[in-house]
Amino acid sequence: MNPTATASDPLDRLLPSLGRTGAAPAALALLVAHQRDRRLLTLRALLDAVRGAPPGSLPEGAAERVLADWRLLEDAERADRDAARRVVQYSLVGAWAEHCLRALVRPGQAGQAAADLPYLGAIAAAAAARAGTRFEAAVPVRTGGVVTLPTLGRYVPPAGSQGPAGPAGHRIRVTGDGGRLLLHLDARFTAYGRTPLADATAGAPAGAAAAGTVRGDRDARYARAEAALRVLRPPASRTVEIRRGPDGVWRSAAAGWRPVRALRAAGSTPVLLDDADPYRDDEAHAGPYALAALDGLDAGAHALWRTAWQDAQPWLRLGDGSRAREADLLLDAFVPLGGSPTAQCSATKRDAFGALLTTTPRNGLELAATLVHELQHAKLLALSGLTPLHTAGDQAAYWAPWRRDPRPFDGLFQGAYAHLALADFHLAVALATADPAVRDSAWADHCRCRQQVAAALPQMRGSSRLTAHGRVLVDAMAAHHARLAEQRPPAGHLARATAYVETARALWHKGNGR
Repeated sequence: MNPTATASDPLDRLLPSLGRTGAAPAALALLVAHQRDRRLLTLRALLDAVRGAPPGSLPEGAAERVLADWRLLEDAERADRDAARRVVQYSLVGAWAEHCLRALVRPGQAGQAAADLPYLGAIAAAAAARAGTRFEAAVPVRTGGVVTLPTLGRYVPPAGSQGPAGPAGHRIRVTGDGGRLLLHLDARFTAYGRTPLADATAGAPAGAAAAGTVRGDRDARYARAEAALRVLRPPASRTVEIRRGPDGVWRSAAAGWRPVRALRAAGSTPVLLDDADPYRDDEAHAGPYALAALDGLDAGAHALWRTAWQDAQPWLRLGDGSRAREADLLLDAFVPLGGSPTAQCSATKRDAFGALLTTTPRNGLELAATLVHELQHAKLLALSGLTPLHTAGDQAAYWAPWRRDPRPFDGLFQGAYAHLALADFHLAVALATADPAVRDSAWADHCRCRQQVAAALPQMRGSSRLTAHGRVLVDAMAAHHARLAEQRPPAGHLARATAYVETARALWHKGNGR
């Protein structure tokens, strides 16, 4: 059933703002709150799915390991809720949770879930480290001896050195005390006992990842699950010491430790540049045009990113500053992609709200435009999770002026929403810059995006598949497009853009036999 827009519906008041592409703070806050709630519910659903897994579908002790990791996550949140949720709410932790939950609920994929569930130990350890608690955790080792702590960094054994003891898939002991971590590379966690998860929990765990409370004897039951954990501690354990610096970066003198660093600029929220998380591109080459996530940025690449991020800020603050506000509220990580140094490619993942995958930006203006484009996708994906915008299926039948292949209605919607924001952004650049070359390029980009949206809007407005909320949003988009069209670009730009779109239309019809 389509939702009915009413005067009392808060979305009815906020959708026009979203349709103007530069969302009001209240609209952004609603989207962010919903996504955070969704992430907590996904984690709770994951725990419930582990607890309800059919006998034999998960390896012996897997449920108990999840339970012990869960308790550490709760302990971290009790110590410092905000610090722990910096990890729990991290976009790529969300990607991991969605990935695991899908595997658990799909027939025949429990084995894949079993391989990924131990990462909860790394998540819990990172949350406990950020919360500054004294803790001990079991953290999984991946192929090549790699140990990752989300938002903090990863250990990669240097060439020619010995990695953590044992094969990939086992877990090592990690301890923390305040701002210090120790990776005990020779301290392997062995199998848990078979304390049933259903017996070890008496209700919904509270804290970091779930609403509700655990009844009466929760602590005793948790203690029994954790007591089943046995640790081998060799007399002389190799350790990697990691310390949190005053800038929040976790550094180590050990050659194999690679910290996750943040991009910083005056007046903006720091954003992680994550080249370490194993779930930043969990489907092989899932980035645009099959580009893979880069594996470890060198100092030169970090410098390029830092400069581009700082130089992007003035462009994002043009007009009312809504673009900078969106970046502050919606973005928590860049995932750098490999690719051609002459082509900019980017993507947004549905299950990783807050992360933006992109090739290394060549300058600040390019990065700002990429942000505008991808944050539009993030907003529309978040809004679609809050309320259905259309009831169209997945049939690829629509012409999108920016693509050569037929697109489903949702793809048309997403593209039009992003290109409308780009038209708005490039107009702001054209009107603000004193550089003739930048101004001319901005006018060309503005006109092209404007004419592309002009060609897409009639298909959207004429659709009977829009819900009430979807129609409010599309009508607001059309009204904003009409306001943009009141601007008269320099001679020639609009004619060239119109010819470009009409040529694309003709080629699309010819190529698709329509």
